[in-house]
Amino acid sequence: NIRDSSEFEHHCLELKSCGRVTERANRLEKFRKLLDSNVVDIEALKELSWKGIPGEVRAICWKLLLGYLPANADRRDSTLDRKRKEYHDCVPPYFDISNEERTEYEQKILHQILIDVPRTNPTVPLFQQPIIQLILERMLYIWAIRHPASGYVQGINDLATPFLVVFLAEFESNLDTCDVSTIPVEKLNIIEADSYWCMSKLLDGIQDHYTFAQPGIQRMTFKLKELIGRIDAPLSRHLEYQDAQFIQFAFRWMNCLLMREMPLPLVVRMWDTYLAEGPTKGFGVFHVYVCAAFLVRWTEELRQREFQDIMQFLQHLPTTNWHCKDIELLLSHAFVWMTIFQNAPSHLKS
Repeated sequence: NIRDSSEFEHHCLELKSCGRVTERANRLEKFRKLLDSNVVDIEALKELSWKGIPGEVRAICWKLLLGYLPANADRRDSTLDRKRKEYHDCVPPYFDISNEERTEYEQKILHQILIDVPRTNPTVPLFQQPIIQLILERMLYIWAIRHPASGYVQGINDLATPFLVVFLAEFESNLDTCDVSTIPVEKLNIIEADSYWCMSKLLDGIQDHYTFAQPGIQRMTFKLKELIGRIDAPLSRHLEYQDAQFIQFAFRWMNCLLMREMPLPLVVRMWDTYLAEGPTKGFGVFHVYVCAAFLVRWTEELRQREFQDIMQFLQHLPTTNWHCKDIELLLSHAFVWMTIFQNAPSHLKS
């Protein structure tokens, strides 16, 4: 009976939906119980966060996992007050000055930032709002001036955006339609300072990605090539035969942490797992395995193409309609491969 079959399927979908809602509520309760402790068990938080963090508690979890927020609840308010004041004290002498007061080097940095900020997440309306662009300009410029070993490098602008999105979500429920100009200045100041310090914590662990010649990114790109040779030899041989150099496409994957390859909400979900791995390991080691899983995901399409089509395809990957389950599959494959290969580099040799 078609009608009975249709009703049965409908009830099955309802049951699945109820099951997902219940599972999500249970996970959220586990997070809240952990976060309500006077001293948060960071290792337990990492374990719980690996499979994703509920939006309601993501901001505080990210701050804890990055080490910006102390695990001890008694120290949090004083730490936040001090760090937020320290950041905003930097704005007048570093940013709110005339161009004549800047050195030639500082003028070049600011010039590049002012070019890059409007190009940051151009398809996301939030990042086209003038207030958000000004916040990004300040954050990036002050970070560059305080970190002269690397200064500002294109790609760092992308890394600031997940923090702004996650910390804005503490105050605004719908970022798609949010008008940032309606948010009180005091709250925007909190969002900006917290985003700055969390971005700094992240970059501290991968700073050799952005120093001269970007050796960290070069190393990760070489590691990716080795991994693909072991994981998917036919794809590796095809890319080599077509003279498709990994540096030609994977450099951006490492430099911008795949942020230009997939929708921002999925990047945020991916970062839950990276932070659970620990910032240095997550963004500096695990990310290579995620890139390997990402490349192998397209093996059939790539092996049917020649050089020019390969490059074109890799520049415009069809991820617009991806969902969390697609990211979770990548993360699962990456974890398996990291478990096999990371502590046994001899296995990578042909």
